[in-house]
Amino acid sequence: MKIDLLVFAVHPDDAELGCSGTILKHLALGKKVGVIDMTRGELGTRGTAETRDKEAADAARLLGLHVRENLGMRDGFFSNDEVHRLQIISKIRQYQPDIVITNALHDRHPDHGRASDLINDAVFLSGLVKIVTYLEGKTQEAWRPRLLLQYIQDQYIKPDILIDITNYWDKKMACIQAFKSQVYNPEYDSEENQTYISSPDFLKSTEARAREFGKSINATYAEGFTCRKLLGVDDLFQLK
Repeated sequence: MKIDLLVFAVHPDDAELGCSGTILKHLALGKKVGVIDMTRGELGTRGTAETRDKEAADAARLLGLHVRENLGMRDGFFSNDEVHRLQIISKIRQYQPDIVITNALHDRHPDHGRASDLINDAVFLSGLVKIVTYLEGKTQEAWRPRLLLQYIQDQYIKPDILIDITNYWDKKMACIQAFKSQVYNPEYDSEENQTYISSPDFLKSTEARAREFGKSINATYAEGFTCRKLLGVDDLFQLK
């Protein structure tokens, strides 16, 4: 299956927090969208890898994704090396996305920036015909997405582009709260330690940022993205 938009997330729930409004918007536009989680988030203070597997599946159903996979890399200890790059290259070639979105350039959690660099390198290398990868015993064709963006996570980074997600805000929040073990959800009954993101204040700050981004483009809510290259448009009248 060819995917139009492929999101790589180093932890289950990163995609929901960072860009689920944009995912929902493009699904509504008829695009095929997939999410590939790189780790199972097994080092998280709350929940387990199995818990987060189930939560990711629940969120995928709410989003209506065409594909959601997990690569099973080691949470906290994966590297931007040949083995991990080849894993990513194989997935890019399998799904042939036009656009890839991934983790923040740098952030409070060291996995986020490292994942961003890994995806950036793999996106470029995936277009080199002399790098050979296989799927089901067959050689894959080289493929390079035309655009790579990074969503903005905990640490504020000035966005290069903003996407209006006002019509999808409520569903975005429902998708985030599918991760009951991670973010505040009164239905999750546990004696586990509270964390930075399990507080109700975290969801309030998530909304505050979306409102701040939205204000910049005369929308109620928006998601922000960075890009390592300059962005261009064909039609100035499409800009807000």
